[in-house]
Amino acid sequence: MIDPAILPENPGCYLFSDESCTVIYVGKAKNLKKRVTSYFQKTDRDPKTRNLIARIASVSVMVTNTETEAMLLENNLIKKHQPKYNIDLKDAKRFAYIELTREAFPRIGFARQMNTGDATYFGPFVSASERDAILRVIKRIFRLRSCRKLPKRACLRYHMKSCSAPCIGGISNEEYHTQVERATSLLKGKSNELLALLRAEMVTLSAAMEYERALVLRNQISAIEHLAERQHVERPKETDQDVIAYAIADDTVYLMVFSVVKGLLSGKQEYSFDNREDFFEEFLVQYYADRIPPSELILPHEVDEAFAGYLSEKKGRTVHMTVPKIGEKKKLLDLVKKNIGHVFLKNELKVKDLQTSLNLPDPPEVIECFDISHLSGTSMVGSMVQFRHGVPDKKNYRRFKIKTIEGIDDLAAVAEIVKRRYRRLIEEDSDLPDLIIIDGGKGQLTAAEEVLRELDLIIPVIAIAKRLEDIYIPGDMLPRRLDDKGMALHYIQEIRNEAHRFAIAYHKLLRGKKMMGRPSRQRN
Repeated sequence: MIDPAILPENPGCYLFSDESCTVIYVGKAKNLKKRVTSYFQKTDRDPKTRNLIARIASVSVMVTNTETEAMLLENNLIKKHQPKYNIDLKDAKRFAYIELTREAFPRIGFARQMNTGDATYFGPFVSASERDAILRVIKRIFRLRSCRKLPKRACLRYHMKSCSAPCIGGISNEEYHTQVERATSLLKGKSNELLALLRAEMVTLSAAMEYERALVLRNQISAIEHLAERQHVERPKETDQDVIAYAIADDTVYLMVFSVVKGLLSGKQEYSFDNREDFFEEFLVQYYADRIPPSELILPHEVDEAFAGYLSEKKGRTVHMTVPKIGEKKKLLDLVKKNIGHVFLKNELKVKDLQTSLNLPDPPEVIECFDISHLSGTSMVGSMVQFRHGVPDKKNYRRFKIKTIEGIDDLAAVAEIVKRRYRRLIEEDSDLPDLIIIDGGKGQLTAAEEVLRELDLIIPVIAIAKRLEDIYIPGDMLPRRLDDKGMALHYIQEIRNEAHRFAIAYHKLLRGKKMMGRPSRQRN
């Protein structure tokens, strides 16, 4: 199960990936923590959902400011990753566009798909009611035609004052195109003047006690204001941008890059490294050393002018460096900072909570966990996973084929793989972990302790027993119960579950090779 303690309660999108790190499902949520954990709590699932859950190996999240942004970001991510378990949303009503045709008298209406040669498109709109309200505002204010073909006489829309009737010459070509330009400005989000007009009219109607008409205007105003939300994630621009922000905690820099490609927020990159002077410009130089920079960088502060010249020369045209103080770009920068807080600093908190819960002298930044897997005593294998700064460090995972044990003896198997691991680290003069976790109970813990004493190593070691999730600590007579809602226990479970998954995967690999008559290799 995914550790709920590391999930935020913000709106956003979640991405489920399989063991090959392929994104298999993208979803949105008003509360990411509740939505993601719900997958693993319910049992009455349809077959497709059960298959999805069985394949989930990891989850990543992207936090947004609003649920509306999450809906749009979900659409973008589905287009990018094309996950196996997502349905195709391109024809869904909630993602329809507003279309403005390129005719002598442009027509306004809905469109399910874009055909950029014939019209200009605005959207997508995540709420059908808001989209309809915006279209009503445009028809009422600008009186653009919506008929597929110009009729020979004025229709009912003209008499209802929602069309200026260009079909009968009710408006000149020049005046009609002026109204088209104003409608275009509204759809692009330049709505301040129109909003001022509608608010003034709403006040007048309220004063005249025409409350129903005032309510209609209030809903129209709300719909127009929602256009601004769309621009945080889905933006009608062709410019490619990188939005870069960072935070510093305990002398470590946590940095994130959001990529905006042709107006779509399409992905993120995460980095952490030691804090030092001029780290930001050094990072930028290294990051763009093997990348073509975008047309614009949105940054938290100014950088040396020479760097802008370096990027412009690399791209072949001007790269703009923007440090926003207000407006849409500032909101994008703040969104990146919010994601940094979740992705990085949440990990820092769970490491500190584990230190406090276990009374450790130092934060357990590097943790190694061991597990044993076998099938009725055959093909016994061991696994070791390493977590560094709160996240898996897969390049330091190790797997062991048990060499000295016959039959079923989990305690002896634990002793063997712990000895092989740390004897090798001693021989290589490599760094030792801050904490060792053994999947098992008191017996497995004692076996590991004896090995550490034999190797003359002083490393904190604990064991976690699956049935009651008891934590066994050297010197304690009874197992310790950690807060089942706390970060510490969830972090231990996350590490234990990963070690178990890795051991099972190796065990299946060995059994498969044995059946095929192929030799196996091991890492230790």
